[in-house]
Amino acid sequence: MRSERYKKKKSKWKVFRNIMFLVIIVIFAGAAFAYYRIQPAQHFNAGSVNILLLGSDQRPGETIGHSDTMILAHVDVNRHQVKAISIPRDTRVHLPGYGYTKLTSVQYVLQSKHGPKQGIAEAVKVISDFTGVPVDYYAETNFQGIQAMVDALGGITMNVPETVKIGSQVFQPGPHFVNGTTALALARERHSAAGGDYGRQMAQIEILKGIAKEALSPGNLPKLPSLLNSSSNYMLATNMSTSDMASLGLALKNIDPNTDVKYKQLQGTQESLYDDVLQAYNDQIVLNQQKVKKTITAFFQD
Repeated sequence: MRSERYKKKKSKWKVFRNIMFLVIIVIFAGAAFAYYRIQPAQHFNAGSVNILLLGSDQRPGETIGHSDTMILAHVDVNRHQVKAISIPRDTRVHLPGYGYTKLTSVQYVLQSKHGPKQGIAEAVKVISDFTGVPVDYYAETNFQGIQAMVDALGGITMNVPETVKIGSQVFQPGPHFVNGTTALALARERHSAAGGDYGRQMAQIEILKGIAKEALSPGNLPKLPSLLNSSSNYMLATNMSTSDMASLGLALKNIDPNTDVKYKQLQGTQESLYDDVLQAYNDQIVLNQQKVKKTITAFFQD
């Protein structure tokens, strides 16, 4: 009798053990497949991806804003290289149905008419049409988002490109370790920068380099999943999934921001022109759209 009960218990344990073994195999197989799926070569099968990074002046409690910063990035996932171009916020563009206005106003107008989500998608399309670059993904944050990202990483080391003054503190050109508050101030400062808004653009790209270098450092790699899961804390809008972000992180984890990130600015002439949206004259940056498309195509394909 005891022998039969023992055999039954042993049989049940064997069944349980086999089930658990099967579950473990399924879990590991699923994890391996998921890891395979986010490998850049598999995830971005075209070999490269274009991402539009937007910085909005949207404040807490608001649902729409102006595009204050626009950086178009071409990521070569095979070569592990990034080429980025800043587009001036005051660029003169034609918005169908409204007339000529500054690029910074396009997002605000379209979000006001179509709502935050559809409005940002349409604003991305306007930028894509103007530059001639198909935008695969977009990611939008605001100034508070930049501060949150830097603080989540415990601060970053960034290269300050030119002498700027923040309050009573003067930052000389060179590397500086900054917290979120200081990074935010440097991202917004243009009055004391010799290059004005162009100088601010250079500071912003250096902040992004600093964030990338810190986020992808060996010590912070284990934190990436939690950083990605908390992206809603600093991301206003994006069409990237968590797996998209994870795969992009894998593609960039071995880059050196100082050598593998190439940067270019689009520069035009500043003129006082009539703004059909604001119905007033203001300073706008005039760019030749055909030259812009040729410049970007040559830069991204080089």
